[in-house]
Amino acid sequence: MGRTNLAALKFFALLFLLPGLGGLVFSAMVSTDYLENLPKSPAPIEQRMTPRNVHGTVIFQTVEEDTRLSVMEYSSVGVFLVGLLLGIVYLEKWSTVRQFEVESDLLEEIEV
Repeated sequence: MGRTNLAALKFFALLFLLPGLGGLVFSAMVSTDYLENLPKSPAPIEQRMTPRNVHGTVIFQTVEEDTRLSVMEYSSVGVFLVGLLLGIVYLEKWSTVRQFEVESDLLEEIEV
């Protein structure tokens, strides 16, 4: 695998890792905001009947809020895991290329 392919692999790993991590941080901020602002008991008038456990405290939210936050959390985890997998592949390929270069340099020194 050439250096160009390694650079592309590194680029795509970061392309998935960073937005995935950002999405996870944003999801945590939304959860914390829900914890502070949403009711701790069901509020049928506001249609806040769907429970969610946030840091050990049960809050009640609407179905739309629950769906939105769940999609945000799961998609962020998915994107982050794709980036993590690409990063692991990149590191494995990089170490193989680096080891080959070191061995080539040693062979050249021995021949001289």
